[in-house]
Amino acid sequence: MDIHRARFVPYQPSAINALAFSHSEAEHGQQDPASLRLAIGRANGNIEIWNPAKGAWLQEKVFHGGKDRSVEGLVWTQEPDQRDAHDKILPGRLRLFSIGYSSSVTEWDLTTGLPARHSNGNHSEVWCFAAQPRQKNTAKVTSNEGSHAHQKLVAGCADGTIVLLSTEDNDLTFERFVSRATNKKARALSVTYKDQNTVLAGFADSMIRVFDTRNGIVIRNISLGSGPNGGPKDILVWKVKCLSNGDFVSGDSTGDIRIYSGKNFSQIQRISGHEADVLDLAVSRDGSSIFSAGMDRRTCFYTSKKGQSQGQNGKWRKVSHQRHHEHDVKALATYEGSKLSVVVSGGIDTQPVVVPLRQFGKELTRSLPALPPTPPLTSAPDARLLVSWWNTEVRIWRVKPQDDGTEKPKVVARLALQGEENITSVSISQDGGLLAVATASVVKLFQLLHSQPGAGAGLRVRKLEMPSIAGANIVKLAATGKWLAALTASGDVELVRIVRTDDPTDSPRALDKLQPLHRLHRDATIQSPLNGLSGSYERSIIHADFSRDGNVFAVVDLAGYVDTWVIEGHEDSTAPEIDIDDSISVAEESDESDDEEEAELQITFLGQQWIRNPSGHLLPRLDSTPVLLSFQPISDDSSRPEPNGNPAVHPTRHNPHPHSHDLPTVQYRLMVVSAEHQLYLFDVMSGRLSEWSRRNPPSCYPREYRQLDLPAKGCIWDVAESQQRIWLYGEKWLFMFDLTKDFPISGLEHAGKKRKLDVLTSNSGAGDAVPQKEMPVTKMRKFQTDEKDQSGKQKWIDVNAIGRGTNQDDDDVEDAGQPLATLRRSTMQDGEHTNGVLTNGVSEEEVNGGEVGEVDQRKRNEPWWHTLKYRPILGIVPISGDDSFHAPEVVLVERPSWDLDLPPRFIGMHEQ
Repeated sequence: MDIHRARFVPYQPSAINALAFSHSEAEHGQQDPASLRLAIGRANGNIEIWNPAKGAWLQEKVFHGGKDRSVEGLVWTQEPDQRDAHDKILPGRLRLFSIGYSSSVTEWDLTTGLPARHSNGNHSEVWCFAAQPRQKNTAKVTSNEGSHAHQKLVAGCADGTIVLLSTEDNDLTFERFVSRATNKKARALSVTYKDQNTVLAGFADSMIRVFDTRNGIVIRNISLGSGPNGGPKDILVWKVKCLSNGDFVSGDSTGDIRIYSGKNFSQIQRISGHEADVLDLAVSRDGSSIFSAGMDRRTCFYTSKKGQSQGQNGKWRKVSHQRHHEHDVKALATYEGSKLSVVVSGGIDTQPVVVPLRQFGKELTRSLPALPPTPPLTSAPDARLLVSWWNTEVRIWRVKPQDDGTEKPKVVARLALQGEENITSVSISQDGGLLAVATASVVKLFQLLHSQPGAGAGLRVRKLEMPSIAGANIVKLAATGKWLAALTASGDVELVRIVRTDDPTDSPRALDKLQPLHRLHRDATIQSPLNGLSGSYERSIIHADFSRDGNVFAVVDLAGYVDTWVIEGHEDSTAPEIDIDDSISVAEESDESDDEEEAELQITFLGQQWIRNPSGHLLPRLDSTPVLLSFQPISDDSSRPEPNGNPAVHPTRHNPHPHSHDLPTVQYRLMVVSAEHQLYLFDVMSGRLSEWSRRNPPSCYPREYRQLDLPAKGCIWDVAESQQRIWLYGEKWLFMFDLTKDFPISGLEHAGKKRKLDVLTSNSGAGDAVPQKEMPVTKMRKFQTDEKDQSGKQKWIDVNAIGRGTNQDDDDVEDAGQPLATLRRSTMQDGEHTNGVLTNGVSEEEVNGGEVGEVDQRKRNEPWWHTLKYRPILGIVPISGDDSFHAPEVVLVERPSWDLDLPPRFIGMHEQ
C-alpha cells in the first residue's frame, strides 16, 4: 500500500472548558450504572458524550455547537425514580445542562443532540452553575414532597447575582433570585451546594459568601484577604468544593488551596500548591482526597489521614504534583464506583487525561484521544481529491501521484458555510462531481466543476437545489452519485434521488421528493435513564454506508442493531422520474397502520424502489457498541450482463403503478467492527455471518490486536481477484487482515479457551498498573520468622498479596465458538477457497504493504500485519481509483500535539 504521509490538513482540536459525570458515585453495594456517561464541553461549542464502558472509553455522540458558542460549564441532573407495574424501581431520566457566554442555561436532548430548551430570566451572563444534591430513594417520596425531589439549579452571574432555576415538569424555568447584584457588582466565579438549601459562592472580590436558597439570607461572608504584594488587590475565587463531612475547600488566583470548617466557616488550613491560578478542584467521596489543577499545568494531590471520621482535626498535606498536560488545566471531574474510580482532567491542550483515584500511585494515567473518532476526512479517489472540514469550513485538496515530481498537494476549493452551526458531516461522490454538506439545521448539495486543462488547478463550486431537510447528523453520497442519504437527529433516514447524465453541460438535478426508510422495530427490554422525550438514546444511528454500486444501504445504531435496505428493479430512463403509489384499501388501513405508513411513502424513482432487505431481520445484534461500518468493494465482473431498464413492466388499468421486483444478485459483504475489536463480516443478502467470520472467532485474533486500548476509526479496502484485504486503523495503530486466510488456532495458550479482549487492563478505568520497578513505596511487607525453621532464617511476606490471588482463572473464559470454528476448518482442505477466493501464497512485500523488511518464513504466511509508527492518526482515505494491477494509494493524515496552534502558556520560576 502506497502511503502519502501528510500533515498539511490544518484540523485544529478545540480546548476543553468543562467536564461532568452523569453520576458522582455508585450506590452503596451497587455496580457502576450502565447509564454512566462523561460529558466534555469544548471551546467551539461541541459537547462530547463518552461512555467509560468499564475502562474502554468510547465517544458515543457529539452535540455540535456553532460560531461563538463556547461551552463554559456542564451539569447533569436526574429525575426522581419511579416504580413500574411490578413494583420495580426504574431509574429517573438523566438531563444535561450547559452554559456559555449568555444569560441562559441550555438543556440538551440526549437522543437528538439538539437544544431542548433555554432558561429565561432578567439577569446578566451566567458564569457558573451547579445542581442541587439528589435525594436518596426518590421512588419513596410522597406526592406532597414530589416537588422537592427534583434537582434545582443555582447559577452565578457576571454582575454578582445568584439565581435559582427549577427543573420540574420536564421544564427549565426561573424560580427566584437568591442574591441581587451588590453595588460593587463582583462577578460570581464559582458556586456549589453545601446541602439541600445552602449554597457557597466564590466571587472576584476576595469573598466567599454562604446563602440560604429558601429566603436569600447571607449566612456568612468569608474574606480571603488582599492579594500578594505587587499583584492585583482582589483575589479571584475560581472554585469552591464541599467535602463529605461538611467542610469545604477553595482554589484561587494566588495558587493557594484553602480548607474551611463547615460548622463555623473559619479557615482551617492554607496550602500553596500552585505557582499560578487554581482553576478547578475535585474531591473524593470519603472526603480524604483533593485534586487541584491550574494554569501551571500541574495536577496536585492532597490527602488527610484523619479523613471524614475525625473531620476538621485532620491536617491536609500535599502528596504530589504531576504535569499530565502541556497547557492550562481548566476542568476536573470525578467518579467513584465499585470498579471505576477516576479523575478526568482537561484543558487547552485538547486531550482528556484519566487519573486513577482509588489506586492513585499504583496505576498509570491514561490519555484519551483528542481527535474525533469519526475522521473529518473523505475523498474522491477517481479525481484524487481530499476533503477535510472543521467548524464551518470545508477545504478540498488535490493530491498528485507520488511519481509526479515533488509537487505538493494544493487547495483547489474552499467553502465557508453561511450560518452559525458547525458542520456535522460531509460526503463526496467517487468521481468528485458532487459534494454534500450537513449541519444541525440544513443539508446542502454542491456540484464541483473541474477546470479545463491549462485553465488552472482550481475547482468551481455551484450550489444545487434539493428538497428541504431540517439538518442531519450524517450524510452519505453513493459512490455513483445517484443517491444521497441524510440521517436526521431524530433517527429518520431520508433518501434523495439525484439525476446525472454523461453530458457535461447538464447539471445534476435532485428530485424534489424524499424517500423515507423505516427501520425494524426492536423491543426495548430495558428502560435507560438516557432515553429522552424524543426517543431512545441507544437507537441513535452512528454509522451508515452505501455499497459500491449504490444498490444497498446499511445503518447501525448504538445498541448494535444493523438495518439494511436494497433496491428493487433496474434504472429505466424511460420510466417516470417520480411515481407515487398511494392507493390503499380501507381494510388495509385498519389492519396494519405501520405498513400503511410505509406503503404511502413508497416511491419509484426511474423504475427503482427501495425496500427493506428481506433477510435483514436475520442479522444478529452486536456484542458491544459498533465503531465502524463499511461495505466490501465488489470485484468487477464484466461477464455479467446488465439489464436495460425494466422490460415487460408497463402500467395497466388494474396496475397503474407497476415496478420491477428484481433484487440485486451480487453478494454484498458488510464489515462491522465493535468496541471490543470483534470483526463481523456479514453476507447482507443472506442475513448471516460470512464463512470467514464463522471460522475466526475473537479468540483467534492476534494478541497484538486484542491488546489494543483504542477503538478503530476507519478502514481501507484492498480487494482484487487474488486477495481480499482490509486495513483497519485507530489513532495510534494500523492493522492489515487478509480475509482469504484464517488466523492460526494452534498458537493459543489454552485449547478450547480464549483470553478476554484486553480492552480494560485495570480495575479503576485508568491506565495499566505501574511496573514494580517503577512503583513508589506504596506497599507494606511483614517481617516474619518461621518457628519450624531451626536454622533461624527469616522471610518477608507481602501484606498486600494476602487474599488477593492471581486471578488468572478469571481471564480465561470458555469460548463456545472456537470448537465450532475448529470443526468448520476441519471440513476444508489447505489451499481451498476461503471466503470465495483461492488461498495463494503472499509475498513478503505484499504482507508488509510495500515496505520490504527482514521477516522469517512464518511471518510471511501470517494473515495479518501491523505497525505503530503512525500517530496520532486523524484519518486515512483512498486517493486513487480502483486498479487491480497496483497497490492502493492512500493519504494518511497525522496531527501531532506539538503541531497544534496553542496560545502562550504560563512559565514557572523553575522553567526560566
